[in-house]
Amino acid sequence: MNRRGFTLLEVVVAIGILAMIGMLTLETLSSALDTRDVLEEEDAANQSARVALDRLRRDLRLAYLTENTSAVNTYRTQFIGKNDDPDQLWFTTLSHHRMYRESRECDQTEVTYWTEDDPTMDGAKVLLRREAPRIDHEPEKEGLISPLAYHLKDVNYRYINPKTNTWADEWDTTGVDTANFLPRAVQIALVFLVPDPDEEGKLVERPYATTVLLHYADRLTLASSTSTEDNN
Repeated sequence: MNRRGFTLLEVVVAIGILAMIGMLTLETLSSALDTRDVLEEEDAANQSARVALDRLRRDLRLAYLTENTSAVNTYRTQFIGKNDDPDQLWFTTLSHHRMYRESRECDQTEVTYWTEDDPTMDGAKVLLRREAPRIDHEPEKEGLISPLAYHLKDVNYRYINPKTNTWADEWDTTGVDTANFLPRAVQIALVFLVPDPDEEGKLVERPYATTVLLHYADRLTLASSTSTEDNN
């Protein structure tokens, strides 16, 4: 019985075919892994947006002001929204949740939202939240600070005035035009930076937005208030 082995040429061709198959498999696997990473970044942005917007909604819905505007240094309730780049926001709210039984806490608290440079991504911002048990109209002092969202490009707030039925980029209850009353609603816009699924190394913007009605704010006084509130 004659047995014929592979020729050198056949071996070289077989090795070449196997190498080509291996390269195609590696490229397919690499592309699948890149797609998975992009989808994970998208999911992380979606999750961060949900968490941040839920926290903002909960705090803003229960924002309040007291009629006591003459107190000095202590218990001066305020609602301040600064039109910066990105925006800043601090106010008093009834959204505090007591975690421990018989702890000397109540539902009143002072919260501050602002941004700082993101340590995990160049050119991005991280959204921070500060909650202070002592209401002292000093948003930079005391309180527990926690990060809410990373990889942000922009944070923007707008406020609807219940007396004029117009939107404003800033709000200050210690000022003249908006003294001692809350906005009827706050519009929140967050813009995240995520990897571009079509071009490696490039970032694209993903916007998220919502509008929150404040429970303790005055209702809109103009004739178009009903349609405006329904749209929100």
